[in-house]
Amino acid sequence: MIPRTPWGTPDLNGVWNGNTMTPLERPDKYANKPFLTEQEAAALEKAQRDTALLENKATPGDPGTYNQSWTDPAFKLLPDRRTSLIVDPPDGRIPFTPEGQRVEARSIARYGKGPYNSYLDLDTGERCITDGLPIYFGGYNNNYQIFQTRNYVAILHEYFHEARIIPLDGRPHDSMPQWLGDGRGVWEGDTLVVETTKFADKGQYEWAAAWRAARSTTHLIERFTRKANSIEYQFTWEDPTMFTRPWTARWPLSRQEDIGVTRGPIYEYSCHEGNYAMEGVLSGARAKEREDAATKGSSR
Repeated sequence: MIPRTPWGTPDLNGVWNGNTMTPLERPDKYANKPFLTEQEAAALEKAQRDTALLENKATPGDPGTYNQSWTDPAFKLLPDRRTSLIVDPPDGRIPFTPEGQRVEARSIARYGKGPYNSYLDLDTGERCITDGLPIYFGGYNNNYQIFQTRNYVAILHEYFHEARIIPLDGRPHDSMPQWLGDGRGVWEGDTLVVETTKFADKGQYEWAAAWRAARSTTHLIERFTRKANSIEYQFTWEDPTMFTRPWTARWPLSRQEDIGVTRGPIYEYSCHEGNYAMEGVLSGARAKEREDAATKGSSR
């Protein structure tokens, strides 16, 4: 039985989480294996439970990172045991163009390594702006709260405390480009379809994951299909500058506590309230430069 609003549409209200062990792209070792066996899935989930909450000691010269009290580790794969969230293309991989491959490889190579010569060398997430669309999950703050009326749906992301206001009344897209684009929704049966265009052209900035960067060429279609105890979420991402074709990923959003959804309200994520990490990264880079200069000078 699908829960419905007083006006008859499927009820999407609530706090939802899609945290899962299943990776976005299919790992190379599963290149020709779209699904795991029950035994393989059980073994992977057990290994995750045995190791995810272990505290790793910082290596020499490393100040350490968030401990496990901060993180939301996933302990389960998708119920169908798929080896990737991507369902199209069939190989479960992002269909990058050569330019897309270059941009993504550069993003991965410099993450956590720099160079850090100004605030522009930190990615948009580290700058407390956004990690971009679509709905996705990371190390922590993976909750999304959906608010629903007859004419609007609002989606609040716990991470960055960013909100999307999506009209459902058929109005045209706004002409003003935005970091998260301009979304418009329409009901197709029991599925809410959200089309987002008018992304601001921000591809020149550093992004933690370059495929999620806001670009004027980006076109996003999301589908929210309400089930009895979940929402089947699907997105199709299109950007001819980055991908050879549109590609699609799909997974369930849940309100079940066994995947990390907690009871109670979402509190404000005040990333900009004294962004000490940015100051530390830049001052640390300057200290390293002085250290390297002193070492070079003493070796002459």
